[in-house]
Amino acid sequence: MVFPPGHVLAASHHMEYYFDRMFQRARHVVAQPKVVAAVPDGHGRRGFRQGAGKEAGVRPAGQLVSRLYFMRFQSQVTGGLWLAVILFPAGARAETPAVLSAANPPSAVAADAGLFGGLDARSAYQQEFFPQPLLVEDTGVEPDGELEFSSLHTQAGGQRSDTVMAGAQKSFGLLTFELGVPYEWNAGGDNPAQGVGNLEVSARYPVWQWVSAQGLFDDTFGVALEAGLPVNSPVSHNAELTPKLFNDVKLGEHFSVQSVFGYATLFGGGDSGGLQTFEYGFAFAYALRAAELPIPGVRQVTPMLELSGETGLNQSAAGQNSLLASLGLRIDFTALGDLQPSFGVGLVLPVDSGARAEVQWGIATSFTVEF
Repeated sequence: MVFPPGHVLAASHHMEYYFDRMFQRARHVVAQPKVVAAVPDGHGRRGFRQGAGKEAGVRPAGQLVSRLYFMRFQSQVTGGLWLAVILFPAGARAETPAVLSAANPPSAVAADAGLFGGLDARSAYQQEFFPQPLLVEDTGVEPDGELEFSSLHTQAGGQRSDTVMAGAQKSFGLLTFELGVPYEWNAGGDNPAQGVGNLEVSARYPVWQWVSAQGLFDDTFGVALEAGLPVNSPVSHNAELTPKLFNDVKLGEHFSVQSVFGYATLFGGGDSGGLQTFEYGFAFAYALRAAELPIPGVRQVTPMLELSGETGLNQSAAGQNSLLASLGLRIDFTALGDLQPSFGVGLVLPVDSGARAEVQWGIATSFTVEF
């Protein structure tokens, strides 16, 4: 499928305008003499927010401006990649039918072309190639269904935060639904509290894919929507809605990059009502199969590096950024009948000053079972 250049340019301009508005809004805070606010509590493991129950001051103006220009540059690069990747297949796809006739029948690709005709059945996305991250949102497909039990522990000095979550995923075709129920403990800070966090309900769908002739480069763009439903517990007061874009890239036979970008808005009363946040995450992984790393009972070992961050866009949190990193691995065990167990663990560390104010170190774990 080739998109008309006019439509592609219009889409690129809309994206640039959207991110530029975000940049201009955040830049306005530099002129404000003081920014002090309580950053709201988190709503589950992947919606984890720094600064629960504490006041956070603004960073120096020079540092903030540098951060904002980086965000604007990032939005321009993202728009350029969208444009280049969509236009490039106009020539590249011309040679695809010959490859398909040898390895995959053209009818197989056409049968799974997606709602907009932009998908390719050869993509690794449909083959569950991408590992499930620890901090970053999962963007893969789960045709057989999956249960997950995860946890995130962080602490800094006398303050500690723990979140455990039970979740389930199931794909219908390529449309994947996910449900998560978190329980949170925040102890040692100014406002210790515990209880059930926002119920997380989300859906995601790939809308466009491109696979190189030999399959060495494989790219999937998709959209997702996540809703956080409050349960009126001590840690859950505001509803949250987050539309997202995701991109999964496979390079060669082992390496993958998953990226997620979201625009979160909190609804309801209190100091947190109306708060808007730009969320982003990257997961880099390198899969080692049993033939390359033979371990009894293990099908695959995947070292992972993840970056998960958020930047406030309005109110007194505007311009404040918090970025965490996770160094870990995921172990996929040999199947037990129809069950495919997997375990992941990662060391969580702060990257910037916003994260260091709340986290000195942490541990993230994830145990999944696919059916």
